Amino acid sequence: MIRLEKTKDRVAVVYLDNPPLNILTLEMTQCLISLFSEMETDDGIRVVIVTGAGEKAFCAGADIKEFAAVRDRVTEKKLGKENEALLKIEKLTKPVIAALNGITLGGGCEIALACDIRIIGENEKIGLPEIRLGVFPGSGGLYRLPRIVGLSNALEMMYTGNILTSLEAYRIGLVNHVTRPKEALSFAMELASKIAKQPAEALACIKEGVRKSLEISQEDAIRLNLELSERVFRSPDCEEGVRAFFEKRPPSFK
Repeated sequence: MIRLEKTKDRVAVVYLDNPPLNILTLEMTQCLISLFSEMETDDGIRVVIVTGAGEKAFCAGADIKEFAAVRDRVTEKKLGKENEALLKIEKLTKPVIAALNGITLGGGCEIALACDIRIIGENEKIGLPEIRLGVFPGSGGLYRLPRIVGLSNALEMMYTGNILTSLEAYRIGLVNHVTRPKEALSFAMELASKIAKQPAEALACIKEGVRKSLEISQEDAIRLNLELSERVFRSPDCEEGVRAFFEKRPPSFK
């Protein structure tokens, strides 16, 4: 249900593979938790891409049948695990790109929100239609979406359950790029390969600094910035970057 492919550019592609619509099941959720834990310590991976297998969907949402089966304990049995998986994605110290193909709905949209960058193909659709079932996004959508698209856009999306076109999603800042049809993954691969050439320590510090700064005071954010700066300035990659600058050559980061 989860398939991993690695490239020579130190990019890992995670495929959500549960045809036909890559519905998010408990089994898939547990696989995501395990896989992202493993990728955290894999030095052969510098950047991760998450995409859907096939052309119909990135992920059309959570398995509604599973919700019905554990309704009396849904937060413990279903939502708790989904939130754990999405936190694993968000807190991975490596950049994570979502390449959105086909439809991206509900829990699938929440997976995309946990990623650092979102790329979608033209003519694709994305949304959070949970309100049509009498509920709301329970796996991080409530707090991730407003941070990405702003308060009013987030509330309108969740109040109405409207499904957005790729261009509508781009207009409100939900996605970073809109590609030609069916080219989200190839665009993501090109971007990931470019990012993978950057120094790993600096990438990790950027991600940690940006994400943590959203949750703390300005004073604490400044202190964190200084702590992370101390880390990168003491790193071998910083030495290489400065040396390459003065030698007028491209840096060769490890």
